[in-house]
Amino acid sequence: MVEGLLIKKSGRRAGLIVLIDPDKIRCENIGSKIKIFEEQGADAFFFGSSQPVKNDIHSIAKAIREAAEIPLILFPGSSEQVTPYADGILFITLISGRNPDYLIEHHVKAAPFVKKMGLKVLPTAYLLIECGYRTSVERVSRTQPLPASNIPNIVAHALAGEMIGMRYIYLEAGSGAKNPVSPEIIRAVKNEVTVPVIVGGGIRTPEYAGTLVEAGADFIVIGNVLEKSDDPDIVKKFAEAVK
Repeated sequence: MVEGLLIKKSGRRAGLIVLIDPDKIRCENIGSKIKIFEEQGADAFFFGSSQPVKNDIHSIAKAIREAAEIPLILFPGSSEQVTPYADGILFITLISGRNPDYLIEHHVKAAPFVKKMGLKVLPTAYLLIECGYRTSVERVSRTQPLPASNIPNIVAHALAGEMIGMRYIYLEAGSGAKNPVSPEIIRAVKNEVTVPVIVGGGIRTPEYAGTLVEAGADFIVIGNVLEKSDDPDIVKKFAEAVK
């Protein structure tokens, strides 16, 4: 099953996903880092960037795929970030915005390659939530985030995504967000949709991750915090927080 790519470990309340930015990981130590993240409790890896990638995504993805035993899922910022060295791809529709490039155009460009590569497709409704400053997702996609204060509007977007046929709802505050998605937003969305809810952006502490899981998050995505933390057990602490 396609959904089998995104599963949480037995006994956990939620799953922990580590986001790998191809421009922020050093090629020479990819294998060792991947093994550490996996051993500390990551359930899957997301791979991609909201900005154009400078490094060779194919060689990096291949190195991750060779080192990892858990799923590697593409989280592409554009059709140029599609590579065969993955298990699947988040086929993201940025339904919080109205830019046709991110509603259908990139999908059309990527679809033939995704099929040829045999990647499992995870249709995902992507909602960018206001976080306190202009994120790279806003700049690249040329869209506005949904106001965090208008929770009914966020819920309506999530419901529309599910009704269209999306199998996941991704609530995103943006990389390194000043204000991550609030528990109130997650709770409201989770009370209305039946598909899994993924939450990412600005989640800096295991304690806050645990709060989001209590509110209903099915998957927590961390990335920026790993790049800035000196704690060698940081992934383990996040994994324990979502148990």
